[in-house]
Amino acid sequence: MRAVVQDVYGPPEVLRLEETEQPVPGPGEVLLRVQAAGLDQGVWHLMTGTPYALRAAGFGLRAPRQRVRGLDVAGRVEAVGPGVSRFRAGDEVYGTCTGSFAEYACAKEDELAPRPARLTPEQAAVVTISATTALQALRAGRLKPGRRVMVIGAAGGVGTYAVQLAKALGAAHVTAVCSAPKADLVRSLGADRTVDYTREDPTDGVHRYDLVLDIAGNRPLHRLRRALAPGGTLVIVGGETEGRWIGGHDRQLRALLLSPFTRHRHRLRGLASTPRPEDLRVLGELVESGALTPVVDRTYPLAEVPDAIRRLREGHVRGKIAIRVQDDGDGAGGGTATG
Repeated sequence: MRAVVQDVYGPPEVLRLEETEQPVPGPGEVLLRVQAAGLDQGVWHLMTGTPYALRAAGFGLRAPRQRVRGLDVAGRVEAVGPGVSRFRAGDEVYGTCTGSFAEYACAKEDELAPRPARLTPEQAAVVTISATTALQALRAGRLKPGRRVMVIGAAGGVGTYAVQLAKALGAAHVTAVCSAPKADLVRSLGADRTVDYTREDPTDGVHRYDLVLDIAGNRPLHRLRRALAPGGTLVIVGGETEGRWIGGHDRQLRALLLSPFTRHRHRLRGLASTPRPEDLRVLGELVESGALTPVVDRTYPLAEVPDAIRRLREGHVRGKIAIRVQDDGDGAGGGTATG
């Protein structure tokens, strides 16, 4: 099979498309014929091996333990391993796996769900990691109907889902922070107000919120707290600072330490999200109801994964990037798509 592989950590140039052996499903696993895969910042971190804490966590100290990149996936079940009962050959599914930038990949049965009928493979492939992260961030923030929410980084992969999910879960008002060219997109997703961060400081304290989600940001905690109403919650989702050892996670650690001592009963939380079967079920229901729609910025073929990663790191992506792996003739679109 064709797969995007790497043998050393580094920039996109370390990735190459080559022929490699097709995997065999083990107990509790299914073999997928991959139709599409999703691209997120996590792929970049695993490609570069930074922050270094990733390597110590089991991904390979000197070189990647897993050669094939890619996590989010949509595909057709080709075969099932021993003990699999939920799926059979021919089922259309989506979820996560190890090595989705390949024509075939193995995935654990409990990390997959039936693909919603209204989604193309490209759309389904960009749901799991980012939408799950958004859902778990809103839960960590104890979102309740009638609350006011601000999403910083609202036009990105997690942010576009966070805006939609906040409205679906009953938020009375959602403020979306993004650049001006992306304002129309986030308004179309349900944002009540947009803030252009290049012209206005969303944390100046003029407007206060019950919940602030800071996605992949780098603003200091004291500034973010200015945007919180009494009893409000700040949830930090990732971060892109330059620290080699723990990267943007230093703010999450400081938030955890500071939270018990804040005035105005502010709660400061970091988030380490993990895809869960029950979350996939909830997301699937919201997608089927029309309350949640993936935003696909652009679709790249498998051979152009390095170019897709470069675009992601440039910061111009609206929503998510999808990777088309194999076209099984089920109407998957091409080129650039939004929503």
